[in-house]
Amino acid sequence: MKLSVLDLVSVVEGGTVRDALANSAAAAKVAEECGYQRYWVAEHHGMEGIASAAVSVVLAHIGHATSTIRIGSGGIMLPNHSPLVIAEQFGTLDALFPGRIDLGLGRAPGADQRIVRALRKDTNRAAEEFPADVVELQAQFAGDPRVPLQAVPGKDAKPQIWILGSSLFGAQLAAMLGLPYAFASHFAPRHLDEALRIYRERFEPSETLAQPYCAAAINVIAADTDEEAHLLASSMDQSFVALRTGTPGKLQPPVPNYRDDLPAPAIAMLESVRRVSAVGTVETVRKGLAAFAERTGADEIIAAASIFDQTARLRSLRLTMQAANGLVPA
Repeated sequence: MKLSVLDLVSVVEGGTVRDALANSAAAAKVAEECGYQRYWVAEHHGMEGIASAAVSVVLAHIGHATSTIRIGSGGIMLPNHSPLVIAEQFGTLDALFPGRIDLGLGRAPGADQRIVRALRKDTNRAAEEFPADVVELQAQFAGDPRVPLQAVPGKDAKPQIWILGSSLFGAQLAAMLGLPYAFASHFAPRHLDEALRIYRERFEPSETLAQPYCAAAINVIAADTDEEAHLLASSMDQSFVALRTGTPGKLQPPVPNYRDDLPAPAIAMLESVRRVSAVGTVETVRKGLAAFAERTGADEIIAAASIFDQTARLRSLRLTMQAANGLVPA
């Protein structure tokens, strides 16, 4: 099983952005040692508990801490940016870490409506132009002479471009452009099966990709006991509840039996957004990954998790790979 990592670069309660960045670099090193395929970080804005707003800068930090694992964006929210600037940033990363850079592109803003005012641009209109901007980015990297201003760095760079999505739109675009596709089922599982079906059925081969290649994300927390894993997962539960109630903050310490005192609507929300999860021992996670792999037929599985304690986080990465290595293809 091909396994990758999505890291939100969480800032924990009592910690700093500097700590979060150091912890992510250390986690990427462990992921590389364990044999994960790639290590992605995602663009979020205005969130005290997430330190990955400047994705390209974070990737440079992680790139210098590692040597072989692919690193990239999961993703860059392209409506927030000029394709030229992203071509320059990822062209620079490709020059620093050749053959290792992924450029995952999404069309969500990565923040609430405050981002519209902060960026001083019409992000709704920019979202509508997302397909054209993806094509412009491809042209920048290809050195297409029709591009009015060539990105330098950028021209002739070869980052692997992915389309990301949590709805059906991204699946259709990835299929039309013949690009690899990743679905954010770790927090938006509703359209997972339909999106993958559409992507595969409508895929058009391209110079980039001869046949469909898709990844799907799942929340994974592995520990020595199921009880410990579920305790660790309570930090992630707290983050989901805080986000959905408009009070996002730093990642909180685990709380025993956290869900017991939640109101019914909050529990229902957690069961909905977290229903694509594998939390427990190596054996429990192995079964969860196997079921998810069978359900999706994904070429690659992306493990996502927010764990408060760094030691437990690194342990989870190692145990998750043990679980994946124990899966024997049929």
